[in-house]
Amino acid sequence: MFRITNFQEIMKGLPRGSFDVIVNKHNANKYTKQFGYWQHVVAMIYAQLSGASSLRELQAGFNGHVTHHYHLGASAIKKSTLADANNQRKDAVFVDVVQLLMQKASRSVRQQSQEWLCLLDSTPIFLKGREFDRWTEESKTRHTQGLKLHVLYDTKAEVPTWQSITAPNVNDVTKAWDVPLHKGAIYVFDKGYCDYGWWRDIDLAEAQFVTRFKCNAGVSIEKELPIEVADKGVVISDQIVRFKHKHTRAKCKLHYERPLRRVTVMREDKATPLVLATNDLTSSAREIAQRYKERWGIELFFKWIKQHLKIKSFFGRSENAVRIQLLTALIAYLLVALHKQTHHLKATLWECLCLIRATLFQRKELDDHREQKRRREEQRMYQFQIGLFT
Repeated sequence: MFRITNFQEIMKGLPRGSFDVIVNKHNANKYTKQFGYWQHVVAMIYAQLSGASSLRELQAGFNGHVTHHYHLGASAIKKSTLADANNQRKDAVFVDVVQLLMQKASRSVRQQSQEWLCLLDSTPIFLKGREFDRWTEESKTRHTQGLKLHVLYDTKAEVPTWQSITAPNVNDVTKAWDVPLHKGAIYVFDKGYCDYGWWRDIDLAEAQFVTRFKCNAGVSIEKELPIEVADKGVVISDQIVRFKHKHTRAKCKLHYERPLRRVTVMREDKATPLVLATNDLTSSAREIAQRYKERWGIELFFKWIKQHLKIKSFFGRSENAVRIQLLTALIAYLLVALHKQTHHLKATLWECLCLIRATLFQRKELDDHREQKRRREEQRMYQFQIGLFT
């Protein structure tokens, strides 16, 4: 009896029909021959899940499982063909696949949870050296040369819900205007996203935000809120404030006119306190501080994908190849997260990836069937052995 492999089980999270709709939308397979977009994405996902360190290792590992190619809708690959595809094919198909999986991974968890906490931040992807310098020199900053990955991260589902890849000299707050805003969501970000006009848009979307005031923010205090006895060692002050000026220092009109909450809290490891800004006027000061503390979750996400997926060393050195590899890393992450959700696994995402990586082409159901058969046979033989000594 046929049983699917673990790799095929993982790929169920990306239905072939939905993928073909995306490819047809971009008319992407028009000039491809045998090596279409489906085989391209399967090969790159295999590279991420298997931890292949080079195109040669990817080719040898994938082609070593030729008996499984038919059921994956793929065939043997050549490293030169894959290298050309990474360099020449546009990343639009991969962007849409990431968006499809992000919606799928976060939807079910979001429906079950009352609070939807979204963390916004970016991380640099350092690219320096032969061939990289050719296209990264012009956009480099004092601290970063390469690309920048912007992510909106859902803390409940533990998956990104929006992403964008830009040059490192693109300001974080510039990309913040592209972030989709949803009613009832809570957006948490650091003071690098200080744009009062964007804060106003979040407020108009009937969403909430938690961030930090800049030290030079001109505000006037309207009301002092009482601090709960249990919070007096942590919360220094809790105030309702408004912006004092109608224009910023750049002579631009300051559109945010509603009251804000300013919560000042002590930090355990530093002497200077945190001054938090939020449009949430009802939650307790401790809850607001806890939401900002959970912003560390997106830093852990960036650390996770850099440690466990292939986004530090690249199969190609062109900008297009790097972008496709970053996007397929996100696709692989989302497929593992969907697998964990679908099968209600209690293991951590890292443990799930380890198990998948070790058993990528094993047929789990067949192995389970053989193990059950072996145990039944062992039990039957044990019963006979008891009779020999009685």
